[in-house]
Amino acid sequence: MKKILIIEDDINIAELERDYLQLNGYRAQITVNGTEGLNWALTGGFDVVIVDLMLPGKDGLEIIREVRKKFEIPIIVVSAKSEDIDKIRGLDCGADDYLTKPFSPAELMARIKCHLRRYERLKGSHTPYEIIGCKGLEINTASHKVFVNGKEINMTTKEYELLLFLASNPNMVFTKEQLFDRIWGEDYIGETATVPVHIQKIRKKVEKNPSDPQWIETLWGTGYRFNSK
Repeated sequence: MKKILIIEDDINIAELERDYLQLNGYRAQITVNGTEGLNWALTGGFDVVIVDLMLPGKDGLEIIREVRKKFEIPIIVVSAKSEDIDKIRGLDCGADDYLTKPFSPAELMARIKCHLRRYERLKGSHTPYEIIGCKGLEINTASHKVFVNGKEINMTTKEYELLLFLASNPNMVFTKEQLFDRIWGEDYIGETATVPVHIQKIRKKVEKNPSDPQWIETLWGTGYRFNSK
């Protein structure tokens, strides 16, 4: 049985999430304090973390950053903050998804199931050992690790999948719609705007100059490609 950690200071929302998760066969634990929530998350005993951004103690962004240093489990933000900048900050810190309050419990459940399926596929895949990349960038498909000039780069599941797909198809141009379908899939409830957000995050991590990338290029009005030349 999958175990979900809910870090939410509005007890009514937290209990709604817990009850709906339990009805769908999940175990759920609630904490209303950010500091306590981070301590629980770092124990490694959870399959998904649902976190609000505005919390007493440590805020949601700090929790996401600290959890992401140790684990690649799905992290879903559920927040009243609906501005694009808040969504970008959440994703930039390492969250896999962002849901704005008020929300449908059924939609939250659908997103949790979607992220768990993708995480399990990635964790359980048996891809033959291969090093993909060029010009100092290396992707080890056996260990699911990325290196730039020998230094390991910490990446979320979606960042890794997106970079791997582009690098596995060098010099081919893909629209953001094609990348969204390939990485997030038809069962994902979200928007294609998440593609450029993740591209930006990857560039910040691997490119020496993200504004003038050598690997992931933007072809304005068309899409993106991995430059291996």
